[in-house]
Amino acid sequence: MQKSILILGACGQIGTELTYALREKYGNENIIASDIREGNEDLMGSGPFEILDATDYDALEEVIAYYEIDVVYLMAAMLSATAEKFPMRAWNLNMNSLFNVLNLGKEKKIEKIFWPSSIAVFGLNTPKSETPQSTIMEPSTVYGISKQSGERWCDYYHHKFGVDVRSVRYPGLISWKTMPGGGTTDYAVEIYHKALAEARYACFLKADTSLPMMFMDDAIRATLEIMHTNAEQVKIRSSYNLSAMSFTPLEMAESIKRQVPHFEISFNPDFRQVIADSWPSSIDDSRAQSDWGWKAEFDLEKTTEVMLRNLKK
Repeated sequence: MQKSILILGACGQIGTELTYALREKYGNENIIASDIREGNEDLMGSGPFEILDATDYDALEEVIAYYEIDVVYLMAAMLSATAEKFPMRAWNLNMNSLFNVLNLGKEKKIEKIFWPSSIAVFGLNTPKSETPQSTIMEPSTVYGISKQSGERWCDYYHHKFGVDVRSVRYPGLISWKTMPGGGTTDYAVEIYHKALAEARYACFLKADTSLPMMFMDDAIRATLEIMHTNAEQVKIRSSYNLSAMSFTPLEMAESIKRQVPHFEISFNPDFRQVIADSWPSSIDDSRAQSDWGWKAEFDLEKTTEVMLRNLKK
């Protein structure tokens, strides 16, 4: 029997593309997209959609019962830059939505959960280069604190109650299909739009700020791969390090200049620079590679080529 899947936060940067990927794989009618607001016309028209607040346990339970949901992807969250402006709202959304889903798993009302963590769990005292899977975590942002707390709760619910919850730590994500949603790595999407529209971009990070990044296709593939892996192979139930590439805004600008020669970049660091400075410059994802065979496919040059080609269309 075909399983039904619920996506919470389906209108966000990752949620939108995840919805399309899951509908292509399992059929439109089997993937229930939901968010606190309506999404774009394509998303709304491609399959079932519910207006749903992920922090409302009763409403969530009702939707899960109605559609006979087996699997939940919890993509609803307030990201790093926005969360700094609304700390308590971010904490309530990021934590209460997770508790709701974990408790539904504990009550055996759903079989499997995906919840994304982030490189924001790391802090200033974390090793910056090739950050290991297990290391010092002292996040200095509301978003990072909520993600680190979430990791501990996922691990707890798995070992205490047998909840099948799986997670990866996303780096910064780059996509031509959807705009970013208030994160510190948003420049890596904005820069391509500005390169084509205006041939110039004012970056909110310093030129030499190296951060881990990933093209969205790799992120979606990693999400599906960990969810399709046999449970016994998923040995880490907090969250797996995930890596693809690391680069600076200047290096990204240079890769764009090879295709848009007259492109110019300037640097005006704002409050997001402090957040970026607390994050790693590169990630060791050897555990994801060995446990469930993860391997990224996109580097910076391939990402730039695909981004510019598709945005020109």
